[in-house]
Amino acid sequence: MVRGFFSLRSVAMLIVVAVSLLILPLVLPPLPPPPVLLLFVPVLIMSLLLFLALSPSEVPAEEHHETDGGDEDNSA
Repeated sequence: MVRGFFSLRSVAMLIVVAVSLLILPLVLPPLPPPPVLLLFVPVLIMSLLLFLALSPSEVPAEEHHETDGGDEDNSA
C-alpha cells in the first residue's frame, strides 16, 4: 500500500493558498509601484551569486601536496 505524500490538511492548505492568490488580486486595490532602489535588490543578489559562482575557491597550498602513500614515518 502506497501512502500519499501530502496529508489531507496540507492539501487543503495548498488549495486555500492557491485560491487566495487567484481571488485577492481581483478584490484588493492596486498597489503603488515600489521605490526605484528597491527594484535593484534582485539584480544585486543575482550579481553577487554569479560572482561567487565564478570566483575561484581559496584552498590553502599545504593541503595540495603529494604524499608517498600516506605514511609519515619513512625511516626505512
